[in-house]
Amino acid sequence: MCPVGHVSHLETLTPHGWGQIVASEKRGLLEWNDSTVDVMYSCADCGVCQSHCVTDQPLPDAIAAVRANLVQEGLAPSMVETLKKRLAKWGNPYEEKVPEPPEGNGEYALFVGDASVHLWDKTVPALLKVLKKIGIEPALIGKGCNSGYLPSSLGLHDMAKGFSQQILTELKETGATKLLVMSPGDYYTIHTLYPERLGVSLPEDVELIDVMSLLDEKHTSGELSFNRIEMGLPYAYVDPTHAVRTLDRLEAPRRLLNAVLPTPVIELFWRKERAHPAGDGVLQFVQPELSLLLTQARNEDATQAGAQGMITEDSATLYQLNQLSPSGLPVKGMYELLADRVA
Repeated sequence: MCPVGHVSHLETLTPHGWGQIVASEKRGLLEWNDSTVDVMYSCADCGVCQSHCVTDQPLPDAIAAVRANLVQEGLAPSMVETLKKRLAKWGNPYEEKVPEPPEGNGEYALFVGDASVHLWDKTVPALLKVLKKIGIEPALIGKGCNSGYLPSSLGLHDMAKGFSQQILTELKETGATKLLVMSPGDYYTIHTLYPERLGVSLPEDVELIDVMSLLDEKHTSGELSFNRIEMGLPYAYVDPTHAVRTLDRLEAPRRLLNAVLPTPVIELFWRKERAHPAGDGVLQFVQPELSLLLTQARNEDATQAGAQGMITEDSATLYQLNQLSPSGLPVKGMYELLADRVA
């Protein structure tokens, strides 16, 4: 099931290979060097292996812990140090621009993040338009700030914890009791990664809400409606990176798309419980060639399924898929589509 194994065709770059290297190093059968360290930084930390493990072994967490040890021993790739400095100075790995302060207050807060500011800035305005239709005008937190996922995945544990605490501090300043997140990656990070890797949790009186599931509920109840497109290209829905870590929300975007598109959304082979990442995440920085192969694989999957375009909601996934344009299929942001068709 490992997406990196699929695109690299190397058993070394699979859960079995990573596990063998860690076990061999602990037994004194090999040493950390440029080659073995490079292998340990070839995991996408996407969660597919754990989601298909019959005993639910947390291999991604283990690999992140190994990377943290490599960082402490000064053995991590030079790019990790570069990213550490960039994150420390700018709060994001993309642009030399510091995060904005939180904006607004009230019952709801929306975590914006860095990708939705620096990579695909159409997502948040579109979503706010849709949320306003159901009477929600959330405070905005984490504007241009990394959630902590990237440094955690790189092995920068203390930095990741610092980002998580910053997000929770901003949340507290808004007074919100409901925190909205726009993507599976952000939901997984705040819901699971914070407590399991970083020892940090949301306050007990704060509810974490996947905004796509919320929109689906409001549409089902009739509180939110959309105008269907009469004609258009056949689009495939691409499950965002980390979709396998948030199985409860798999159907929500599909129901919403089928309420808007003129024909049923096309499904990829690697979808839902077996969805592969699109190449965004840690690999785009430390293993860009593997990252590009993952992105190309999503495009090829959609093409083989007969799609003439792709739709997804996560800003980082949208940006990554769009890197193949114009040679690849056109890419559309789902929140933008919903905003255009909201009644």
